[in-house]
Amino acid sequence: MIRIVLVGAASREFGPATLRDIHLSDPIADEGAEIVLMDLDASGLELTRAYALELERQTGRSFPVSASTDLEASVAGADYVVMAVELRRYFYWAQDFHIPRTFGFRQIYGENGGPGGLFHALRNMRPAVEIAEAVARICPEAWVLNYTNPLTKLCEAQARLTEARVIGLCHGVFHGKEQICRILEHPLDDLEAYASGLNHFTWFESIRSRSTGDDLYPPLRTREREAHPLSDWDEIALSRALMRTFGLYPSPGANHIGEYLGWAEEYLGSSALQFFYDPRDGHPWDTGDVPTWIYNLNDDPTHTPLYPDRPLTRLKAPREEREGQGDGIHPSGELAIPIIEGLSCGVAHELDAVNVPNRTFVPGLPDGTIVEVPAQLENGTLHPRAMQPLPEGILALLRTQVSINRLLVDAYAEGSRDLLLQALLLDPTTSSLSGAVQLIDRMFEVQEDALPHMSWRG
Repeated sequence: MIRIVLVGAASREFGPATLRDIHLSDPIADEGAEIVLMDLDASGLELTRAYALELERQTGRSFPVSASTDLEASVAGADYVVMAVELRRYFYWAQDFHIPRTFGFRQIYGENGGPGGLFHALRNMRPAVEIAEAVARICPEAWVLNYTNPLTKLCEAQARLTEARVIGLCHGVFHGKEQICRILEHPLDDLEAYASGLNHFTWFESIRSRSTGDDLYPPLRTREREAHPLSDWDEIALSRALMRTFGLYPSPGANHIGEYLGWAEEYLGSSALQFFYDPRDGHPWDTGDVPTWIYNLNDDPTHTPLYPDRPLTRLKAPREEREGQGDGIHPSGELAIPIIEGLSCGVAHELDAVNVPNRTFVPGLPDGTIVEVPAQLENGTLHPRAMQPLPEGILALLRTQVSINRLLVDAYAEGSRDLLLQALLLDPTTSSLSGAVQLIDRMFEVQEDALPHMSWRG
C-alpha cells in the first residue's frame, strides 16, 4: 500500500485536486493507498477530509484517509510527500509587487523573480526546508513532490540544505505549447515539443509534428511574422520578441518570463496595476486588508486576432474545458499522481517538465542546480531528458538567475542580509544600491512575522 501525504491539504485547490487525481487513478486503486492530510489549519483539514469522503461516494473507491496538524507524525512511513504551502498568499504578494516598485524597481508580477520573488521565496523557504528535513530524517526513501512557488528557489534550498529526494512540479510548459499551436493553427495533441531551462523560464529546443516528424520551427517563425503584432499582447508579445532575438520560443508567458528580464514591462500592459487599493480607506499594510487582485492574463487588452482575416479563435487549456463541462470529476492535469503511478506502479509516462538537480541535463548550467527538463517514467524509474546545448545568449540569462538562486539559499542558510543584497543587486530590475538596501530593511519591517531572521554583517 502506498502512503501519500498531502502537506498543505487544507488549501482550496491543491488538496481537493490531488484527492481527485488519486481517486481517478486506476493503478493506485489497484495497488492500494493510504492518504494523510496535513495542514496547520485544522478546520480547513476537516473540510478537505469531508471532500475525500464525498469522492469515495462518487467514485466508489475507498482509501483510508486521516488528517493531522503534526508534520512529523504525518510523514512517518510516507512513500510520497506532496506539498503546496503558502502563507496569506495575496496579502504578502501585494507587498512583494508594490513595495519594490516604490523604490523604482520596475519588476512585473513579483511572484517568482524580481525583488518580490526573493522575499516570496524567503517566506516559503523555512517551511519548505523544514518539511524536507523531516522527510529526510523520518522517511529518507520517500519522495518530496513540491508544487510551492517560487519553485526553483525552494527546490534549490531543499536539495542543497537537506538530504531529501525532491522533484519540483509545474504545468507552466503547457501554456507555451498551447501558444505555439495557436500561432501555427496546429492540433495540440499532434505537437511534440521539448523545453529546458529554469522553471517559468524554459526554452523549446525542438518543436515537431508527432504524426509526420516534421520540424515545426521554420513554419512557426514564418507564421509568427505573419501574425498581427498586437495579438494577445499581454500573453505572447514578449515571447515573440524573445524568439526573434534569441532564436527559441520560451515558456510559459510574459507574466512569468518577464520576471527575469529588466526590459519586460513594455510587453505587459497590465503590469503597473496588479493589486488595487484606495489609500483613502487606509493602507492595507496597516489594516491587514488584502488589496483587490485585478490582473488576468486571459484579458486581451488589444482585442486583436493573430490573423485578422479570420475569426478570433482561442484554444482552451484542459482546465478551461473542464469548467465548461458542468458537474463531474476530472483530472487536474498536474503531475504528482502520474509520477506516483510511474514510480510505485510501474506505469510508463512521458512528463513535460520536472525540476531536478542538474546532472548535465542542461549543458552550460552548473551541476547540481535545479533545472526544468522533460522526463520519462519507465520501469519504476524517473529518467530526466538530456537536452541539447542552449544558445549562449539564453544561457547567459539563465546563469544570472542560477547565481541569484544560489546566493539566496546561502543568505537564508547564514541569516545574512549582505548575501541577500548581493542576490538583489544581480537582479536585472534592480537599479540602485541605496534603494536595494532600503528595500531589504523595509520588507523585513513589513513582513517581520513571516520572514526568517536575517541581519547585516557587523
